Order: sequence, then structure tokens, then C-alpha cells
Amino acid sequence: MNITSKLPNLGTTIFSVMSALANETGAINLSQGFPNYECDPKLLDLVTQYMKKGMNQYAQMPGVPVLCQQLAKKINSLYVAEFNPATEITICPGATEAIFSAIMAFVHPGEEVIVIEPAYDCYVPSIELAGGKPVPYALRAPDWKVDWAELGKLISPKTRMIIINTPHNPLGTILDESDILALQKLVSGTDIIVLSDEVYEHLVLEKGATHCSVMRYPELRKRSLSVFSFGKTLHATGWKLGYIVGDERLMREFRKVHQFNVFSANTPMQYAIADYLEDPSVYNSLPDFFAQKRDFFLDLIKDSPFKCRPSQGTYFQVADYSAISDEADTDFAIRMTKEFGVAVIPISSFYSNKLDNKVIRFCFAKTEETLLAAAERISKINVSVR
Repeated sequence: MNITSKLPNLGTTIFSVMSALANETGAINLSQGFPNYECDPKLLDLVTQYMKKGMNQYAQMPGVPVLCQQLAKKINSLYVAEFNPATEITICPGATEAIFSAIMAFVHPGEEVIVIEPAYDCYVPSIELAGGKPVPYALRAPDWKVDWAELGKLISPKTRMIIINTPHNPLGTILDESDILALQKLVSGTDIIVLSDEVYEHLVLEKGATHCSVMRYPELRKRSLSVFSFGKTLHATGWKLGYIVGDERLMREFRKVHQFNVFSANTPMQYAIADYLEDPSVYNSLPDFFAQKRDFFLDLIKDSPFKCRPSQGTYFQVADYSAISDEADTDFAIRMTKEFGVAVIPISSFYSNKLDNKVIRFCFAKTEETLLAAAERISKINVSVR
């Protein structure tokens, strides 16, 4: 049988590759972004309660109404933005599905999507499956700042969408108000849609900083879809639950794809999360929780040859290894895993052109015991391994 691949140049994701290598070698896995500790037992109890109550059949396609209502309340309290929970919020089985369905809903064959790289690895394949053309804008070490004037030169009559991500995976950087206002100026008066990946919204670790959601800005709000993740907020990535928020005109088109892609998301967990989010401290406490983990990890490896700027957001820390080795980051990541027993992610994997800045990514969403064990192994790495 003749099979023609729709993604002929795509292999297994770097997350799967490095996690498999970690399992094979017994390395400590600081590569894939998931916690190795349990979520709140109270949340687990709520899920069990709703399962026992019989909430085990299909949820409504847009999501359980009580959860959408809870999210509308939360969004308004955080970003002073009112959204209709019935028509402007959709619950999804993971942020990745939300991103995929949004791209499929709006990007037509031949249209262009500007992607700021390094970028989460689902963006480009989704654009290609929609028949669109990814147009990369490359961030560079060590500042990783967007030059919006330069990015603006990439806009053409074919530009349908710009994808942004803050806090940023894999870099751990954040966009500030000047960035969002520059973006708003670029797209004003156009038909460009902004797809805003905000799954780490509650993990802004920079002191004095707040999450700059596009929802805060009325002009951007009208043309944006914002994507969020319960997995990141609730320490439950395996639940694969998220949601997308946007103007009713945009959400109407999004749901046309969503309903025939997955239709609905896990029912008892939606009810449980709606109850759980009644207490804002469950997400307002996250910046301090993860900043403590970041600082703990950085203090442990401060005498290593790795050069680190403290992560501003997410639960990822990038590290420059150029003082240790001049080999490609993919090779160095494999050697880190095999020889030193710590699995990491090479940042070049998030660039279309595999740009190598000699930087790797650690995930610090781990127990102190795990971080201590990893740091002991990292401390054995020195410039002599070159």
C-alpha cells in the first residue's frame, strides 16, 4: 500500500525521545515538563465524588457550564475582562488540542502564520496540516527579546495569524506590557488573529511582574484566542484538560472544528475543578511555590560551569553550557543523559532551522529529593568533559 505522509519531515517529539532515553539509562528526568509529585488530595477527592455521583457521560461540547462560569469569574478578577461563559469559553482535552483546533479553524491553505521560535513543538505541524506556511521569527541568546519592528517585517498580505507564548516554553521568559502594546500596534487594522499560548499564566516567577494576558487589552481581545492548561495549574498534566477563551465570533468558528475533533472533555474532572477553583489561593500561591523550587535548584548548581539567568516564568530553567563543551546541543543532551545521568532538552529542537545557541532546558517541577540528586550529578560536570 502506498502511503504519502502529510508530515514527511516529522519524527518523534524530543520530549518522547529524551524521556525514553532517561528510562533506558536510569537517568533523572529533568527533560519532559511534568511534576513528579502528587496534586492536592482535596482535588482527587472531588473527582472521586463526582464519579460516584454519576457524572461519567459526555459533557456538553463547550464544557460543563459551572466550570465555564467559574473561569469567567476568575478571568474577570485577574484581567478585568468580561467573557460570556456560554459562548466565549470552551473546555478542551488539553491545551494542545485547543491550539490545533484553533489553527485548523482559521488558517487556510497558502496563508502564513508567524511563529516566534524557539516554539512549543505542536505549532508548526498544526500549521502545516492546515495547509498553511509557518513563518519563523528566531529569538537569540542571551536576551531572547522580540524585536517587534523586525517581526513586523514578516507580516504580509497572506499573514493570517501570529502565535505568542508567555510565560515562554522552553525559555522561561515573559512578555511585558511594552511587548503586548507593540504587538497590538502591529495587528491593528488588519485581519490577523493572535493565538496566545498562556498555559503557564500562574507561573510568573519574576518579582514584581504580572502575567500580561492579551485579554487585558480590549483592542487585542477582539482578535485573540487565549489558551490555558489545568494540567500546569493543578500539577496534573496527565489529565489533559485545558480551555480556550476568545470573542464570540472567533469561538463560533473554533467550535466548528473542536466539536468534530474531540467533541468534549472529561466530565467528572470538570465538575471537580469548578469546585476546586472556588479558592483562588490554589493558583495565586503558585508563583511562590515554583520560585522556591527554581531558587533551590539554581543554588544547588551555582558552582557548576553552567551559566543560568533565573527563569522569569514556567517551571523550566535554561542553561548555557558553552563553557563545558562546543558540541551540538542535541549531542550534549544525549551525553548529559548517558554519562551524567540527568536528562535534559536541547533548545535547538524548538527551532525550525535547528538554531544552536548552546543552551539546554531543565524542568524543576520536581521534589527537592529529585533536584538534590540531579544537582549532585550535575556538579560532577566540569570543563574537562570538553
